[in-house]
Amino acid sequence: MAAQEWIAGTAPERPSPRDALTIKRIVRVNHAGEYGAIRIYSAQIAIARRLWPDMVPALRQMLQDEIDHCGKFHAAMPARDSRPCRIMQLWSLGGSLLGVTTALMGRQVIWICTAAVEETVHRHLDEQLHFLKGRDAGLHAVIAGIREEELAHLRHAEAELDGKPKRPLQSAMQRAIAIVTEILIWLSTWGDSSRMARALREARA
Repeated sequence: MAAQEWIAGTAPERPSPRDALTIKRIVRVNHAGEYGAIRIYSAQIAIARRLWPDMVPALRQMLQDEIDHCGKFHAAMPARDSRPCRIMQLWSLGGSLLGVTTALMGRQVIWICTAAVEETVHRHLDEQLHFLKGRDAGLHAVIAGIREEELAHLRHAEAELDGKPKRPLQSAMQRAIAIVTEILIWLSTWGDSSRMARALREARA
């Protein structure tokens, strides 16, 4: 099959019915997560334009990456019998609120938010890549490429935070943001993220 067919998500392999359901959930959960990231970065940029203008170029590049990732997962849906979540407005509201709140708290908190979100995403993508190997080469290729860009976002945030003392409250905030991200994904996907994670653990076992 042509490489572009795999990237476009038009020619998936023929996995077992159980694996096909997990793959369907992977695409839906990832699409919801990327949509949420778009809302977070968009809100942060809106605030940073006034308060932290020097941060805007980096945030805009990350936003553009997330828009591209969201489009790739959306393109992968039809061939895998997947579709966007029915309550994406939850991510829209939650992501925007998280973005505005962290941006108003200062530039360091923006990078703490980025690190927390991207670390959560990176962990999920690693688990998905392990599962997809030998089951869906096309989606595996798409996620592998996206993983590298998400990792670049994480490294950028970590570099911005490097050498700067993190107060206990900010450490707690990073953990809290990671938890909020997981909760928003779970709610917006009607629990599909938990079912997906369980299937990935069982496959690894």
